[in-house]
Amino acid sequence: MGARLEQAIGALLDHRRAGATICPSEAARAVDPAGWRALMPAARAAAGRLAAAGRAEVTQRGEVVDVATARGPVRVRRPQS
Repeated sequence: MGARLEQAIGALLDHRRAGATICPSEAARAVDPAGWRALMPAARAAAGRLAAAGRAEVTQRGEVVDVATARGPVRVRRPQS
């Protein structure tokens, strides 16, 4: 499931303008529209793996954060140059 969520995050970001963000819930909904809420921890973890690989950044209120320690809503974007 993790790879599918990572792919969904990448696909969603590919269809957004440069600098735009997505919510991990969008990836969860893309993978399982009916059961997306149960996928939220896995979607956040997928975002964290992409961030660790340098393929994404996880933000909160516009600041880059570590998704493992962030509390509350986060956003995902492509790394800023």
